[in-house]
Amino acid sequence: MSDFVHSGWGWFVAVATAVSLVFCLVLLVIASRRKVMASDNTTGHVWDEDLREMNNPLPRWWMWLFVITVVFGAVYLAFYPGLGSYAGTLKWTSVGQYEAEQDKARAAMVPVYAKYVAMTAEQLAQEPVAMGIGQRLYLNNCAQCHGSDGRGSTGFPNLADNDWLGAGTHDYVKATITEGRVGVMPPMAAAVGSGEDVRNVAHYVLSLSGSAHNNVAAQLGKEKFVVCAACHGADGKGNPLLGAPNLTDKIWLHGWGEQAIVNIVTQGKNNAMPAQGRLLTPEQIHVLGAYVLSLSQTTRVAGN
Repeated sequence: MSDFVHSGWGWFVAVATAVSLVFCLVLLVIASRRKVMASDNTTGHVWDEDLREMNNPLPRWWMWLFVITVVFGAVYLAFYPGLGSYAGTLKWTSVGQYEAEQDKARAAMVPVYAKYVAMTAEQLAQEPVAMGIGQRLYLNNCAQCHGSDGRGSTGFPNLADNDWLGAGTHDYVKATITEGRVGVMPPMAAAVGSGEDVRNVAHYVLSLSGSAHNNVAAQLGKEKFVVCAACHGADGKGNPLLGAPNLTDKIWLHGWGEQAIVNIVTQGKNNAMPAQGRLLTPEQIHVLGAYVLSLSQTTRVAGN
């Protein structure tokens, strides 16, 4: 009932439900005592000249089935939530049941992960069973954004290369999975200058990675790049501590080219990876982190 702004709605729902149950019983009683309205046991309605509606009472077993249904509904509402804000004598909630089932499932998986907890990422990468478990965890929880092969797409990082905004270690990957990650670049067009200045900066950024660019515009944009250097560094190599990407490589997360860079500088960007710590156990994250690292290391060696 949290969607309602007043507790009186809880009473309204409870009373309406209780009255409905009582009304059903009364209706059954009235129907069972109804008298025949015509001497020939019909209701008096006739269709197509000779098609008459009979007034036979419901079979007893059918009527009692209705009664049992109403009684069952009343008993159910006494034990489970349904009468407004009344929680029921069993205090059952869908959230509580979900958490209980999750706890049961995690307890059952403890023996499976026990042998992997003490292993390093390098050792896990050499364990086919562990990597198989990691792959299933990845497909169930990560592939929706990063792709089944880990290569990502526009706005979703490629996990199969060696380009990491952070440390790129097992501990770093586990922390990112557990706590999530928020990447924010504020709109910087006003700080850079005019629209022409923004385009010049875009060409200078393209020049840092050796991409096709306008040399004259790039030279003009170099001076304005000082605004960007606060996060990306004077040389454009980024800052892992801030999560600012390296602009000197040819890896483009949000699209390549002048217009893509202009859009980022003008509009900014706010990317968020949801935390998985509530969905996965530390043991699962330990194995999953090793699998994620293995995607970018053909030798399947991951340092701690």
